[in-house]
Amino acid sequence: MTDTTSQTDLMMPGQLLARGTCRFLASLGFVTVEELVPTPGLRVDVMALGPKGEIWIVECKSSRADYASDHKWQGYLEWCDRFFWAVDGAFPTELLPEDTGLVIADAYDAEILRMSPETKLAGARRKVLTQKFARHAARRLQALRDPGVRALVDSDD
Repeated sequence: MTDTTSQTDLMMPGQLLARGTCRFLASLGFVTVEELVPTPGLRVDVMALGPKGEIWIVECKSSRADYASDHKWQGYLEWCDRFFWAVDGAFPTELLPEDTGLVIADAYDAEILRMSPETKLAGARRKVLTQKFARHAARRLQALRDPGVRALVDSDD
């Protein structure tokens, strides 16, 4: 990265939405991880763990085509207390199901336009997800602190 290239210049549109969404969620007291695998075959864009242990999933969609190609999103519903879409201000939000949450985001911030209905996770599933969240976050931190250990930390728990 050169002095004139910012970190955001190197990010894909969905990554920019995730960045702003994670910043916003932090302002609400949540901690977040990106690209967590709750179960084989599913990879969520953002998983957030709230101050009371609540688990939210946010899927970031950068275009109509991106949304139309996502055939797995309903599988995420059983892995969270609340499910949201994060899109930018130009996204055609009428495409998104009304019984899901809606976040408008950019690379720097976000805002909830529609709160997701709450479906409480069972205690056993919440425990498994909280452990996956912690292990995922710890692996990411370790890889940042010691890039040479990357081969040991790239597993999807």
